[in-house]
Amino acid sequence: MKKQCMVLFVENNAGVLARVASLFVQRGFNIDSLTTSPTENEKISRLTIMTHGDERTFSQIMKQTGKLVETKLIFSVEPTFSLIHEVALVKFSAEEKDNEQLIELIGIYGARIVDKTGGYLVAELCDTPQRIDGFLEDVSRFKIIESGRSGAIAMERGGVDYEL
Repeated sequence: MKKQCMVLFVENNAGVLARVASLFVQRGFNIDSLTTSPTENEKISRLTIMTHGDERTFSQIMKQTGKLVETKLIFSVEPTFSLIHEVALVKFSAEEKDNEQLIELIGIYGARIVDKTGGYLVAELCDTPQRIDGFLEDVSRFKIIESGRSGAIAMERGGVDYEL
């Protein structure tokens, strides 16, 4: 099973997200993350969907989603030519004995400490999904109180002009 990423530009109407999600359900395809955001045009929204599966099923989902009336543009994101990033927030118990090692590991990953309150420490990392996976694995030996992770956002490198 291969991780796949697609971007859709859709009309900013009620129910569009439900129709897109139902296509995935009908095909038995899981959505690993889904991020919606406005675009420069208030009538158009951008959806970034991360999923995993075989090439054939992914191709079918792309075709079916492209047929929705509200879909203005859809494309597969190739990691070689694109940036794919997420944000993770992780809250730790900042016990004295582990504090130095934890802070060092946070620095190694290029994460930053965004809060230190009442014996807790919150680290933020914005990076590729793979790098965040590695960070979460490496810090799992410390006492994690809670963590949250955004969905992926993706953008092609260089000058790309989308005609919507």
